[in-house]
Amino acid sequence: MTEQKQRISTFIEAQRAELERLADDIFDHPEVGLNETYASGLLCDWLEAHGFAVQRGLGSLPTAFRAEYQNGEGGPVIGLLAEYDALAGIGHACGHHLQGPCMFGTALAIRELVKDRPYKLVIYGTPAEETVGGKVIMAEEGFFRELDVALMMHGSPTSTCDIKSLANYGVDVTFTGTSAHAAIAPEKGRALDALLLAFHAVEFLREHVRDDGRMHYTVKSTYDIPENVVPDKATGSFLLRSYNGHTLEDVMARFRKIVQGAALMTETEAEITIRSHYAAKIPVLSLNDLLLENARLAELPRITPPREKTGSTDFANVMELVPGTCMRVAFVPEGAVAHSQEYL
Repeated sequence: MTEQKQRISTFIEAQRAELERLADDIFDHPEVGLNETYASGLLCDWLEAHGFAVQRGLGSLPTAFRAEYQNGEGGPVIGLLAEYDALAGIGHACGHHLQGPCMFGTALAIRELVKDRPYKLVIYGTPAEETVGGKVIMAEEGFFRELDVALMMHGSPTSTCDIKSLANYGVDVTFTGTSAHAAIAPEKGRALDALLLAFHAVEFLREHVRDDGRMHYTVKSTYDIPENVVPDKATGSFLLRSYNGHTLEDVMARFRKIVQGAALMTETEAEITIRSHYAAKIPVLSLNDLLLENARLAELPRITPPREKTGSTDFANVMELVPGTCMRVAFVPEGAVAHSQEYL
């Protein structure tokens, strides 16, 4: 390890207790996407207290933020991105409470120890990764474009980087029909059957898409009616995924036909609402290699080769604009599954 990297490591170790307290505080106050007022406020307060210029609320997202520090004139603009949203009903079972403190430690170390060259540090707080994809909205509203590189970290069972991510569409579908008594006049009711038909058709579609296609669904609501009432509305949530964006567009077009067909068969009306649209990652393999080289120098636990099989992330939409990568750092047992109790 070079002398400068050893100084950085020593400096960050000295900040460990404060950064851990910050992460624990976020963990103890889980908030789902777009409602992260406590976490966002806590992180902004910390940045301001440590001398960063902070803008609270970005575009249409009140819980997003941007902080910066500039050393000299010119030089690269280094983006450090942090998520802090939790999962509904299960809290921080994806480790997002770690990201802000990690990026803050990185920013402090660069600011305090790299004085001999010009640069600008930009820290973006990015809400709602698990729901609507805050980075997608932020990218559409003009943020991130000033960056020369975008860097993230994420908790993981192993220390590694990703090569791929699944592009996805998050979709809600509501079928509206007619309510009826389930015993006396079932022939007059319709809506839930349309949703069940759509679910069934998705199962048949699985056989006729590329191997990397993923399709998930759940009943979102039948509006809390008893079982002896045929509902007049039924809503389902769907997630359609592929590593190839063009393939995903084809699957989405076929999915729309499924919804139209289910509505036609049941004489209902169908409304499709797109909740999110994540891109597939454009990887920068040289950045992955650089992070893994430094992971070995820092002796991170359980270092593994970059991952080919991954989920979806709105960070991919940022990587369509600027080069970037995310270091995954082992903090749970190997084999632990994200979005489960094993991550808590």
